[in-house]
Amino acid sequence: MALISSFTPLLIAILCVVIAFLFKRYKTTESNKATKPRGESRPWVDEDLQDDTEMNSKDNESDDWVVEGTENLTHVPYTPRRFTEEEMLQRSQEFFTLLNQRRSVRFISREPVPREVINDVIRTAGTAPSGAHTEPWTFVVVSDEETKHNIRNIVEEEEEINYKQRMGDKWVQDLKKLRTNWVKEYLDMAPYLILIFKQTYGILPNGKKKTHYYNEISVSISCGLLLAALQNVGLVTVTSTPLNCGPQLRLLLRRPTNEKLLMLLPVGYPAPDATVPDLTRKELDDIMVFV
Repeated sequence: MALISSFTPLLIAILCVVIAFLFKRYKTTESNKATKPRGESRPWVDEDLQDDTEMNSKDNESDDWVVEGTENLTHVPYTPRRFTEEEMLQRSQEFFTLLNQRRSVRFISREPVPREVINDVIRTAGTAPSGAHTEPWTFVVVSDEETKHNIRNIVEEEEEINYKQRMGDKWVQDLKKLRTNWVKEYLDMAPYLILIFKQTYGILPNGKKKTHYYNEISVSISCGLLLAALQNVGLVTVTSTPLNCGPQLRLLLRRPTNEKLLMLLPVGYPAPDATVPDLTRKELDDIMVFV
């Protein structure tokens, strides 16, 4: 009994130290939660939209991956058309004028668009450069009404959660001037939906995997050419990156697991009553540094 009594002050001291340590940790955690802005937690980041272009050599060491051959590729002469300086200046100004008219349009007509035109703009997008010429893109063109409506249901369900929970107050406030929300009527209205998938790796006929270098950057360049091609033929679209919809849309469209959704474009003619925000673009001096 005397032994226990002699240890009592020591036990109380140890207990006080443990309680103080736990209390300090709790206060630190709560302080971090309070000072960390909601938007910085990045809960909206979609795994499909994360840039995975950095290659990890360990990922390619298994027997599932094919080793590319080292044979030389035949090179052929390249003699593109050359313009006079006057022609160059005129063409550059005309092309700028054309693309400067491009706007994000959320009011799209149901009026049919020739399938051949869509084929050609996809071909144009497919001329984009890609890492090691792997062409890591798949363009899924949807015209079936039921499938379009199913896509809309998936997108709107996730977008409502994005707006209300994931995106954060700042992002939602920044979008208010554009008068956009989670309702995507244009996904039903547009005659075509083009869903652009990046192939994170290739699958050869023998089942082996092929590395797709810089697949995200390559497909992004391809999307830029696609937007220019659509503007060139008088069609409109709005760039859409449907957060957290990739796996569901991939399942709906029966795409393989090596494909991840990068962008969704509703494509068609503008509706007769279409409007767009009255925005201005930065001046050349604000976007270019000439050294």
